Amino acid sequence: MSDLRGPAPYDALLLLSFGGPEGPDDVVPFLANVTRGRGIPEERLKEVGKHYFLFGGVSPINAQNRALLDALRKDFADHGLELPVYWGNRNWAPYLTDTLREMITDGHRRIAVLATSAYASYSGCRQYRENLAESLSALEAEGLPVPRVDKLRHYFNHPGFVRPMVDGVLASLADLPEDVRAGAHLAFTTHSIPTAAADTSGPVETHGDGGSYVAEHLDVARLITEAVREETGVDHPWQLVYQSRSGAPHIPWLEPDICDHLETLHADGVPAVVMAPIGFVSDHMEVLYDLDTEATAKAAELGLPVRRSATVGADPRFAAAVRDLLLERAAVEQERPVTPCALGSLGPSHDLCPVGCCPAGALKPAAAGADSPF
Repeated sequence: MSDLRGPAPYDALLLLSFGGPEGPDDVVPFLANVTRGRGIPEERLKEVGKHYFLFGGVSPINAQNRALLDALRKDFADHGLELPVYWGNRNWAPYLTDTLREMITDGHRRIAVLATSAYASYSGCRQYRENLAESLSALEAEGLPVPRVDKLRHYFNHPGFVRPMVDGVLASLADLPEDVRAGAHLAFTTHSIPTAAADTSGPVETHGDGGSYVAEHLDVARLITEAVREETGVDHPWQLVYQSRSGAPHIPWLEPDICDHLETLHADGVPAVVMAPIGFVSDHMEVLYDLDTEATAKAAELGLPVRRSATVGADPRFAAAVRDLLLERAAVEQERPVTPCALGSLGPSHDLCPVGCCPAGALKPAAAGADSPF
């Protein structure tokens, strides 16, 4: 990647994230944004919001994004990359449409987009692209010039994303009592999604048997386990497990749940567990509640020593990886040869989402894809 010469044709980078409440009064309106169109009553939203109220109604995701924004700007400046970085959210301020309006007003017409979701799935990719198309359509209706937006490829297997997670697992293992450390199991966690959504994740040729969503997580889990073995000399047993299920009980979702998995490991005599949330870029509410609160309480109930490893967050190596992804895509757009950086067996992801990639139940326009209107 040493021959990457600059960010042209891109004139700005947009950090695109989910968003989260920043106070108790924000919780129900935020959840109403997330569930818009589903007809969920306010009382149910208040019930769901109890997790947020345990933490003062504040999700850590916005603070994490501010830290990542600072890290990106510092990395760009340190490497002479004169490219402004903006931040917009799908479900809370700063809202995506407002940020794109600001970018257009500032004169930007070719925007690279980094989504804070590393893997392929409807909720982790296409839904972001649908939100981009919706915002661009709204701004076009306002009479503004519509910029071209290109979403940077999935980065689940980029070393700048993987290596910080390796170090997090190593630190968690070192923090376990010495007498249980060697026998510890690794539980790699990610957000559970409906099995039907998993099966249709990624390009059409990967559909079935969990699709790209499961395959990508398994590849990352193997990479981390192999790196831990190389560092420690210990081959820790591992499994990919799931958390944060929110769907109706009769709809199949990916399993096993982390708490059920902890019970199984305890029954099998496993002495300790490291929970590694590889499906999450930062410590947002699913990590704080489902792992640090609920799963940790389950482990305490079982008398099972557990540690939770760190997410990537604003690690400088991740910021450098974003710069790498940006310059790599710029080279592609400049029609110059480039070797994308990727670990594992799956290779680098596609730059342009193909037709049929991560389909939704009700088809909506989506930006940054082969069939996009923008």
